[in-house]
Amino acid sequence: MQDHLIRVVSPDGLFRAAAAVTTELVRTICEKQQTDLTATVALGRLLTGGALLGCLLKGQQRLALVVEGNGPLGKLSVEADAKGKIRGSIRNPVANLPPDGDRFDVAGAVGKAGFLHVWKDLGLKTPYQSMVQLQSSEIAEDLAWYLTSSEQVPSSIGLGVELDLQGQVAVAGGFLVQSLPPGDSAAIEILSERIKGLPPTTSMLRQGMTPTEILARIFSAAGFHVQQEIPLDFSCPCSLQQIEQMLIGLGRKELTSLTEEQEPVEVICEYCRHHYHFNREQMGELIERAT
Repeated sequence: MQDHLIRVVSPDGLFRAAAAVTTELVRTICEKQQTDLTATVALGRLLTGGALLGCLLKGQQRLALVVEGNGPLGKLSVEADAKGKIRGSIRNPVANLPPDGDRFDVAGAVGKAGFLHVWKDLGLKTPYQSMVQLQSSEIAEDLAWYLTSSEQVPSSIGLGVELDLQGQVAVAGGFLVQSLPPGDSAAIEILSERIKGLPPTTSMLRQGMTPTEILARIFSAAGFHVQQEIPLDFSCPCSLQQIEQMLIGLGRKELTSLTEEQEPVEVICEYCRHHYHFNREQMGELIERAT
């Protein structure tokens, strides 16, 4: 099944939802980041969460999710746009933690103390920024808490990443359900009970359920209208020009020091891991531009 997401709304307009399959996306990015098993599950959940929140954007809008805890993984970052283009990175890709029972210890790898940072480029002069404390460090609950507390939109999120016996991503995906104004407490209670009664997200994906079928389990006879289907892909817009501007921003003194320390100067994109090299002549040109 090709990675994709569907965005829907209930017939009465009281709920909106999205569900996604992100297996190839998570597999590709985690291979680039060289994550161990626990880090793969943690980053995979955040990547899926980024895809789900990204579908709420419009046009050229973008968002970034950053989870920064006191666990061994350090910082996890995901960027997504309204068109399903996603990239992600992790500061320390090796958690080196044993499983917690029959589960990967994502909360321990992320760290019980820390913050979720959300940044949105909505096409305004100043980007939207928000920060909330991590609630469980399991990713899904933390994203739901952000949406409910900061954006004032009651939300439920399910995220899952399952690995095969070789440690590769077997299935990944998730869903998001939100209550819209004016709200209906009785309808919210019914949907909440259905969501609590769902099998694990990975179980539904392993059974071959599509995003449409997952949402059908949640909405049942009430049904929904599909608003959009979005293909999901890894995409990193880094370029030589961007890297040059980043280097120029370091200033003449720092560039001169880099040129003297190594030949050539190497810069590696933290997302796609592409290597950019600058010889002494090229660095000299950047130093001139920095002045």
